[in-house]
Amino acid sequence: MKPSMTKATKTIRVVLVEDDEMAQLGLRTQIEKDPQLTVAGEAATYKDVVRIAERERPDIILLDLNLGGESGMELLPKLSKAAPEARVIILTGVRDLALHQQAISHGAMGLVLKHDALEHIARAIKQVSGGDVWFNRSMMMKVIEATVRSTAAQQPDPEAAKIAALTEREREVISLVGEGLKNKEIASRLRPSISETTVRHHLTSIYDKLDVSDRLELVIYAYIHGLATLPTSLPNLNNRLK
Repeated sequence: MKPSMTKATKTIRVVLVEDDEMAQLGLRTQIEKDPQLTVAGEAATYKDVVRIAERERPDIILLDLNLGGESGMELLPKLSKAAPEARVIILTGVRDLALHQQAISHGAMGLVLKHDALEHIARAIKQVSGGDVWFNRSMMMKVIEATVRSTAAQQPDPEAAKIAALTEREREVISLVGEGLKNKEIASRLRPSISETTVRHHLTSIYDKLDVSDRLELVIYAYIHGLATLPTSLPNLNNRLK
């Protein structure tokens, strides 16, 4: 039996989607080792996961992208409708940049390779549940570079009006987000310093003005449109976009 949670600690509810029984057992065992996590449901088919997600409304859906030869890419929008608050972490054994880009564009907030899933799964779940993202550093860098290259030649910039609506302070916040800083770090770096609550208010305004839905979309948007400098390496982003 898991230790009881304090009132301040929320149990993160996870739905597992995996058709390999041994792999599913290993994932379940790893998740259940962590007292902050619990398995709210398990599915071996895409049809089942939509039904379970709608019923259980989990915090995280750990989704094998290939069940029985079927691709789960088209499933992501359906899961968003079935469980709007759930965040999806892709589980895959395929090192395919195009596939990873597609998963991100369809709303996945994390990606774990199968060979390192058991080592990183609990950490990835908690990080994504907390509002961050989890992607392999080198893969994320390639995705960002590819996205920047594919849009950099577009002239005039159709986003110019949105960007022009940003305040100077909002641009500062975006630049620091691009460095991989979290809200607390951003608050202390700004001069004069501000509270984390104010940083959150700025981010809400930024998301609305730029029509992005989360931190990951903001980072990619910022690199594409020159609001943050694309680094040659990701020493800070590694902890946020791993």
